[in-house]
Amino acid sequence: MRHRKPSILVIFLSVFIDLIGFGIVLPLLPGFIEDCFKTDSSCKGLVIGLLIGSFSAMQFLFAPAWGRLSDRIGRRPVMLISNLGASGSYALFALGCAHIRALNGVETQFAALGLLLLSRVFAGVCGANLSVASAYIADISPPEKRSARMGLIGMAFGLGFIFGPALGAFSVEWFDRQGPGWVAASICAFNFLLGWVILGESRAPGSAKAVPRPKLSQWSHTLSQPQLGLLITIFFLATFCFTCFESTFPLLARHRFGMDKQELNHRVGFLFTYAGVIAALVQGVMGRIIRRFGEPKLICWSLVIFSIGLAFLPYASTLKEILVVLALLAIGSGLNRPPVFGMISLNSSADEQGANLGVAQSFGALARMLGPVFASTLFFVHDALPYLICGVLALVTAFVAHSRLGKAKTAKSALS
Repeated sequence: MRHRKPSILVIFLSVFIDLIGFGIVLPLLPGFIEDCFKTDSSCKGLVIGLLIGSFSAMQFLFAPAWGRLSDRIGRRPVMLISNLGASGSYALFALGCAHIRALNGVETQFAALGLLLLSRVFAGVCGANLSVASAYIADISPPEKRSARMGLIGMAFGLGFIFGPALGAFSVEWFDRQGPGWVAASICAFNFLLGWVILGESRAPGSAKAVPRPKLSQWSHTLSQPQLGLLITIFFLATFCFTCFESTFPLLARHRFGMDKQELNHRVGFLFTYAGVIAALVQGVMGRIIRRFGEPKLICWSLVIFSIGLAFLPYASTLKEILVVLALLAIGSGLNRPPVFGMISLNSSADEQGANLGVAQSFGALARMLGPVFASTLFFVHDALPYLICGVLALVTAFVAHSRLGKAKTAKSALS
């Protein structure tokens, strides 16, 4: 078999294609779950939160293991497993959506919810893409370029949300409810085949192997390092706040806009796409921004900007106001992840890149598990509550970052 060279472009393409599939399904999921309830139910918000959070619950449990495995056997095989698993999970999602269409009793309702839950659980177990892709970039990037190149992961995420929601909305129109699942499954199957053919291994032969540790020991080892523990805490809190928007914005749009479901799917898809465009544009110039401000200052200000957009979103009443606050939210979230993951990588030893980034991804998954339950439950108490609380939390996190990140290793200090 011919040797494949590791490539920034190829890993970017792999993550981008995977996140198109993710972007197809995520904006539609809360509405699809809500449609499983024929009547109003006091537990509706809790069920929506639990089903969305189930994906992240599995990532929380399995992400460090995938990161450690990639340190031992290489990034390529773990990425391929992740892509293949994603394809299978979206096929299950399509089957669950077919049951929603045929709802005619309590048994069908529970069958639909069960298949949707199974699809998200399976996707979470196999979901190793972001942490392993980050380790891949760390493997082949010099320290002074690492934070900037981490922006490529965020850019792939943003581009996935440019094309994914629009494709999801059209696939509902073309193929009914199960269409988004089958389209996403096909895209991820193509991604697996593409990776099999062109994705090279980034771990150099003879690289030092990570020390094998049980899951809890790995978490303890990573978090006991002060700067890593602080950075992962910041990432956890920022992700928790972002899930407020991610998990309830389709519900906010559904409850506030007076339009039928087809028009609503197009509106929500457009708004997610708009936010993705803004985030992708920001991350496309991440290197220049980091050189100008440095990672610690950028992390702090990204959280301030994000908090403003989040807190004002439920009070935006016109399309112009919605676009303005979504732009603030997208800029803040787009600026946050690359410098955080860049600094985690810079403060990690070469043989623990995958493990430490896996722990970070695990705690991001924990935030995605807790956030949707928190936000969707409060949403049905008052639709502005989760946005206001998470906006304040993001602002507090910004002050913590400002006061305590000064001693961590950055791209500038790596050059000195």
